Amino acid sequence: MEKNENPAQHYARIRTVLLVILGLNWAVALAKIVFGLVTRSSSMTADGFHSLADGASNILGLIGIHLAAQPKDKDHPYGHKKYETLFALTIAALLFFVSYNLIQASIGRFRHPVIPEVTLMSFIIMLGTMGVNWLVMHYEYSAGKRMRSDILVSDSLHTKADLLTSFSVLVSLVVIKLGFPIIDPIISLLISLFIAYAGWDIFKHSSSVLCDTAAILDEKAITDIVLRVDGVLSCHNIRSRGREDDIYIDLHVLVDPRMQMDQAHRISDAIEEALQKGIAGVSDVVVHMEPKEQR
Repeated sequence: MEKNENPAQHYARIRTVLLVILGLNWAVALAKIVFGLVTRSSSMTADGFHSLADGASNILGLIGIHLAAQPKDKDHPYGHKKYETLFALTIAALLFFVSYNLIQASIGRFRHPVIPEVTLMSFIIMLGTMGVNWLVMHYEYSAGKRMRSDILVSDSLHTKADLLTSFSVLVSLVVIKLGFPIIDPIISLLISLFIAYAGWDIFKHSSSVLCDTAAILDEKAITDIVLRVDGVLSCHNIRSRGREDDIYIDLHVLVDPRMQMDQAHRISDAIEEALQKGIAGVSDVVVHMEPKEQR
């Protein structure tokens, strides 16, 4: 989240981005599917259904954002933000499903080949939709990184796959025009692999968050900040987990054994404040105070 922005405003901004992307994705999908069916181009039709899946993933994203925006309650003391990550996984599952169906359709075209009709309008449609896809990808990815949103970043990777597959379709149209129609179902197979890879990329990132993979791999970054706090002698047993915008850290800190309880409490508060200022996305810090052994 940006400074001075509450969770409701944060998720409202993400919701707005998803609604804009949904409208653009479905407009692109309609153009590709209709023209692909009319010209009997399996690669263009396949790419159109991929764009349609982009729109479906936007709807899943909107549901995920609605759940993630709910405030903390008795049953969810850490909040509901991981719903966003969970629904990013559903986008990956959707991509795997679409990829499987396209592989089946492509194999069917090998058995029952159809020669697509390639016209100037075919190239105009593909170039136009590729331009829209590039704008969508850039806009959504930038917004996702800025707002640290798993849904937006995952969905932008989905759109990036769409852009790459659209380029493959464009290549297939050129090759078909040169007299090699067998390339069309081959390109459709390549498209399905692009889609599956995008799904795997999303699955890998989202599952690491849900399985509490370390959110901050560089422990030295944490140590350097903590050791600058007056009264801290050393720190160890550093652990972190969570999403990029919702990181939880716990660590052990050694202090003077003669230190009073109220002073140790002030140091603990200072450590939490320093880490939240020094590392973006830190929501909570648990400090375990330990007396340094005297020798």
